[in-house]
Order: sequence, then C-alpha cells, then structure tokens
Amino acid sequence: MKKIAALTTLGLLVSLGLFSQDLAQWRGPHRDGIYDETSLLKTWPEGGPQLLWHFEGLGPGHASAAVYKERIFTTGTIDGIGYLFNFDMAGKLLWKIPYGEEWTESYAGGRSTPLVTDGKVYLLSGFGKLVCRSADNGDLRWTIDVLKDYQGPNIKWGVTENLLIDGNKLFCTVGGPEHNVIALDKNTGKLIWTSKGKGEESAYCSPMIITLGNRKIFVTQTASSILGLDAQSGALLWSHPQPNKWSVHANTPVFRDGYLYCQSGYQQGGVMLKVSDDGASVQEVWRANLMDNRMGGFVVLNGKLFGSDDSGKLWYCVDWKTGTNMFSEKITGRGSIISADGMLYLYGENGEIVLAQPEANSFKKVSAFKVSYGADQHWAHLVVVNGKLFVRHGTSLMVYDLQK
Repeated sequence: MKKIAALTTLGLLVSLGLFSQDLAQWRGPHRDGIYDETSLLKTWPEGGPQLLWHFEGLGPGHASAAVYKERIFTTGTIDGIGYLFNFDMAGKLLWKIPYGEEWTESYAGGRSTPLVTDGKVYLLSGFGKLVCRSADNGDLRWTIDVLKDYQGPNIKWGVTENLLIDGNKLFCTVGGPEHNVIALDKNTGKLIWTSKGKGEESAYCSPMIITLGNRKIFVTQTASSILGLDAQSGALLWSHPQPNKWSVHANTPVFRDGYLYCQSGYQQGGVMLKVSDDGASVQEVWRANLMDNRMGGFVVLNGKLFGSDDSGKLWYCVDWKTGTNMFSEKITGRGSIISADGMLYLYGENGEIVLAQPEANSFKKVSAFKVSYGADQHWAHLVVVNGKLFVRHGTSLMVYDLQK
C-alpha cells in the first residue's frame, strides 16, 4: 500500500537544471561516503529536518536511493519478486518493473543499490541476475546471470555488490575459481576480460578504482583477501590477506595519497596498505580492530577515520596515518556513516539518525531524530543530494529537506 505524505508542493517543483548528476552510485559520487553538498543545515529542529514525502510499499530490501537527474531509483521485493522503482522528485511513483526472483531467506530483499549513468540503470539481484534497463522508461537493454554464465557460487546471505563502472567497463565479482572477477561492456553485457583473482568466493564487497599515473587498479575483497587487479586487463597485480569468521567484507575500500584502507567486521578490523608508486605491490602499514564495522562504512575527513564498532557499539575517530584511537563514544547504535558539507550523518541500527560535528580529534552529537516509517533492519546507507536527505528503511523511502 502506498502512502505519500506531501508537506509542501511548491518547494518540490525543482527545475531540471539542479538535477544534473551524470552518475548515481553507491556511497556518492566518489564511492567514499562524502557528498559534494553545501549550504546545508548545521542543526536540525526538534524531531529532525522537515519530512517532504515518504513512500510506503517498497517491500523488504536494503538498497539506498540512487538520485539521477530528476529521478529516484531503488529496489524492493514483493511476493519474492524484485522490483525496480522509479519516482520523480515530488514522490510520485512513475513506474515499477519486476527484474526477477529476489532473496527471501535471512534478511529478505534486494541487497544492492542501483547504479545509474548515461541514461541506463544497472542492478544486481541477490541471486546474481545482472540487469541493464533504460532510466527513462525501464525498457530492458540486456541481462545476464553472472553465477550461471560464469560458474560462480552464491553465498550465505545472497550475492551482494554495488556495481562499479569505469569508462566502458562494468565490473562484477562473480567469485568463481576461473571467473573470479569479470569486466563487461556496459552497453551490451559482453565479456571484456575475466580474472581468476585468488579463486575465492565473493564477500559482499563493493569495489572501487584507484588511479596511479596511467594505471587504473580495481580493488575489492574476496573471502580472505584484498585484491588489486589491473583494470585494463584483469591481471592480478597483488593480494593481501584479510580473513574473518564469516568471510564478510562489505565495506568499500578508500584510497588517499598512496594509502589504501580496508575495513572488515567480526573482530578483524581495518588494515592500512601503502600502494607502490607503480601500483604493482602493497605493504602493510598498520592494523587495528577498533572499527570492525561489518557494513556501515566509514568516512575520511581531515586525516581522520570516522565510523562505528561492530561489537562494542562505539563510534570512533581514528588517526589515518597511525590507526591510533583519538576518540570513542556511544553516540548512537552501531550503523552506517556518510558526510556532507563538513558534517557527519550517522544512521544507527536502532533507527536514530544523528548529525555530528567533526572536531580536531573527536566529534560531537549536534542533532538527532528517529526514523518514523518502514520496517525491519536499518541497513540502507543514507544519501544526500541537492539539499535533501534520502532515507531507506526496509519498506519505506523518506525524503527530508536539509536546506537552510
């Protein structure tokens, strides 16, 4: 059942010129949780920022919103079938289209956030179905079954990867012994290259590309390893051990000034690697288990890492260069984190959203509110685009006004 609560109409009639993003993807334009927004509220009214609208009826799922130009995309699951939903900026449902069977076992619903670019939407189901559709009307462009076509196993909680595109290549970690990572032509779905990697199963990781001179390196984590592949050819450049109890490495790595940080849950924590100037090797710099967050991510601001702990339910500020704990506090329940306009946005698994101010060696809680709609886990990551906060809680999508 759909429920749209529009608190204002005029404010939602935004000109198309404001929505000029050419790429909507997991954790923002740089895949690092930092959104390029300015002039946002530095404190919120009691009860939180103004709720502009909400949609109740997505069905179970954990995908965030992908905001592309004047459209919003996400996925949901209804009677075991995954649907791609498309809204306008006023919250009107323009269309919803089934894309196939979706995960209904433990923690039901689609896992991956749609990727939208060049007028196309790409999504990956929990059963490995990879679909490309028109962002305008949802027409099917192409589809493949990566697990069947490339002999990959599914994993305990359903294959999960927020897809990555670079140039003409769409990357996917299949997790098979022969076809471990593949690069496809984004326009046709045809294979460009395949890599054996380390032959390990996929590990819920959403990859990233780092650039060193003329070389681009595809970085991801499989069951027990961090991998660096040549993005042009798929050749394995290096690997580094990073095992944990359940082979879950759901956080996207971050690269800064020659250093690569990867974070895992289940007491494994994070590791900092120095990448050689030619990208052909890595060396471990430090390792710490302070922020052993499973899937909430982290952000890097002013030489500090900010994120939450999986078991202790603390939030940390950690020095990027040394891994030293600068500050920790139980600000809210463990959860996910993003940043926009110099502020931190924490989304606790307890349903609380916190606005926090980063300081020299700490951060403080400024404002907070509880999510009002939706059901099940608070696992989808927050999105901030064009002065608005997009919150997914299971069955519901909510949009708040962050502008001054």
